[in-house]
Parts: sequence; structure tokens; C-alpha cells
Amino acid sequence: MNSQAEKLDYLVRKLAEEYDDIEIPESYIEKRQLLRELMNVRKPLPIDPKWMEVQDAFLSEETITKGIVRIEDIMSEDWNKNSKDNIFLWKGDITRLKVDAIVNAANSTLLGCFHPNHGCIDNAIHSVAGLGLRQACDGIMAKQGHLEITGGAKMTAGFNLPSRYIIHTVGPIVSGTLTEIHEKELENCYKSCLEVAVAEDCHSLAFCCISTGEFHFPNERAAEIAVKTVKNFLINNNQIKVVFNVFKEIDYKIYTRLLQQD
Repeated sequence: MNSQAEKLDYLVRKLAEEYDDIEIPESYIEKRQLLRELMNVRKPLPIDPKWMEVQDAFLSEETITKGIVRIEDIMSEDWNKNSKDNIFLWKGDITRLKVDAIVNAANSTLLGCFHPNHGCIDNAIHSVAGLGLRQACDGIMAKQGHLEITGGAKMTAGFNLPSRYIIHTVGPIVSGTLTEIHEKELENCYKSCLEVAVAEDCHSLAFCCISTGEFHFPNERAAEIAVKTVKNFLINNNQIKVVFNVFKEIDYKIYTRLLQQD
């Protein structure tokens, strides 16, 4: 299996054997979509080591093809050149970042998103990292014995991501009116991730926009809390570089304005 097409065919067919009625499409694009769907819904059960080996080779090649973005690349961008406090802004796909750790906005099970091809960042990160990530998270949760608390953080390897580690944090879900409790819980997310990163000797950390989107935390207020919390933390921990990674233009504009205020 030298080509990506051969690897993809093997991966899809082997996972499809776990079901009775999976029809495998012919086109590469449709087959690739099916692979993601099957990976998304698969429980953290044991799997053939050969399948994992082929998966890792396939996903690693995809990561390279997408293009890897290093912390040095982000720092050299015109907007970031004048950063005075080790905080940088980058708009794009967080799964391309080669930093010490990226932050995943997880749910309380830490097992990733089980909705096929869902657009949340949890799904995207697990889909690029591969099934080894779900198994690792399952091990953490089995040892812990309870759901992850809101505002907490756990670290895993990055698996097939360019980043060495993934820090999984559970942000608050805003159903209705935003409260002070929601705000404190979001602040705790950023603090917990930073503390884990420093404890594990990370020198670069990329945050996603925790709790916005699917968890309905207002973008503006979420960014204000994120920037304030990170800046306060870096006063006594200036060895770590922090990237605010945004995907939507609305968040890029908000963070640009907040970071220019100083």
C-alpha cells in the first residue's frame, strides 16, 4: 500500500467490516468522507495494529499535504512582529499548527464528537489525530472514573497532528442568559490549560475559541476573558508563547481589536 488511495481503500474496507450494510463508494472524495464518518462513530474499542499503522501513515501524509504552520511562521507575520507579550494571532485550521500543544474544546466525556462529519473543533481534531486519540482519552476517563469537570484540562499526545500535545478542556455551555458562573468557568478553562502546558514544559500553546459556536458563549465576551486571563498568566510565566487561533472572520476582528488596545 504505497499510495494514499490504496491506504484509504484498506482503511475504509476494514472499518466497514464491523457493519452489515455499508456500501463503499468508488470516488476518492466520497470514500474519504466515509472513512471520517466511520472513525467518528467508532467506540474506543481495540483495533488491529496493522490498521492503526496504515491509519497513521495515511493521516500523517494528509497533514503534510495540507501544509504545516510553525510557531516561527506565525511570529514572522506582519501583524505579529510587534507583539510585546508573547501573544500572537493566527486565522486558520488549528490542526495544521506545529506548536507544543493545541487546545481542544472537548465535551465532558473527553472522547470526541460522535456525530459523523460534524463541524465542531472536537470532531476536526479527533479526525486528524486518528483513533488512537479516542483510545487515549478513554484510558484517562476510565482511570478518573467520572466526567471531566467544566473548566478542567487533560493532556494527551498529539498523535498524527503536527503538535506534540493536545490539551482537552471542557468549556461552559450557555443556554440562555450569560452568567458570572459561565464567565468564571471559561476563565478556569484558560488557566487550567496554561497550567498544564507549563507543567509539561510547553513553550508554545495555541488556543481555539473555547465555548463559542456549539456551546453558545458570546464571541465578544469569550475573547475578552481569554485575552485578560492569558495576559495575567504570562506576567509570571513569560517562557510560553500563546497563539489565539481563530477560524471565523468575526473572531479574527474581535481578537485583533482586543490585542491592539495596549
